[in-house]
Amino acid sequence: MTSPETAPPPGTAAPVVILVGTQMAENVGAAMRAMANFGLRRLRLVDPREPFPNDKAIAMASGSDAILDPVETFPTLEAALQGLNTVFATTARAHDIAKPVVSPATAAPLLRAAIDRGETVGLVFGRERNGLTSDEVGLADAILTIPIDPAFPSLNLGQAVLTVAYEWRKVVIGDTAWTPFPEKERSPLASKEDVLGFFGHLETALDTVEFFRPPEKRGSMVRNLRSIFQKARLTEQEVRSLRGVLSALERRPTRPTAARHAHRNVEATGGEGDDDR
Repeated sequence: MTSPETAPPPGTAAPVVILVGTQMAENVGAAMRAMANFGLRRLRLVDPREPFPNDKAIAMASGSDAILDPVETFPTLEAALQGLNTVFATTARAHDIAKPVVSPATAAPLLRAAIDRGETVGLVFGRERNGLTSDEVGLADAILTIPIDPAFPSLNLGQAVLTVAYEWRKVVIGDTAWTPFPEKERSPLASKEDVLGFFGHLETALDTVEFFRPPEKRGSMVRNLRSIFQKARLTEQEVRSLRGVLSALERRPTRPTAARHAHRNVEATGGEGDDDR
């Protein structure tokens, strides 16, 4: 299993993200945040409507601007592609261009393989309103499209970057089951002896409060209760906790006992109970 500590370092060993003709600075900030989340560091902007640096973008980036390399701005996509060997154009629309079309999950290992060959790769994302033009897609080596629901194909720019960056991160880690922290170690499973002891304690406590009624149904009721707890695969600690709960409840007056005490109090005073009038 590959961990982030043993994975290739971020920066040059990762795709360059290129945003073309962004209209809202907040979307640039959202893309920056998504990049930083998943190990992408280099961002290039092509003719953004709102110049960068931008206070709105920085605020939306939530500190990720301190992690990314300095953002570069270019007048055209052709200029922004300088130094790149392999480029994928991200688009949600079909273009009449004969190029390979891949999903993010398929694109990520292809990008990684290109980087391993010593290539510099880029991911191009289009405008918020209408994406990339056919001429811009024509500059790429392949088309990357996200398999969204065609009933609502509109995808926010930051969401698109996040989706692609997430697939890249999974390839970098090299283990789709890896998580940044393991499941908290649980107490060992309770032995059958401990579980049966709990059942006995529970059933005795329920007998005390006359839970099993009518008596002829006691057997089936006990089996049902035991089935509930057996499905839970109780641990040693859970059995101890449950028996502690039962012990605490057993120290309280049961409903029949409380009722008898109240009745005796009424008889002793010759009245009908407390009167707050």
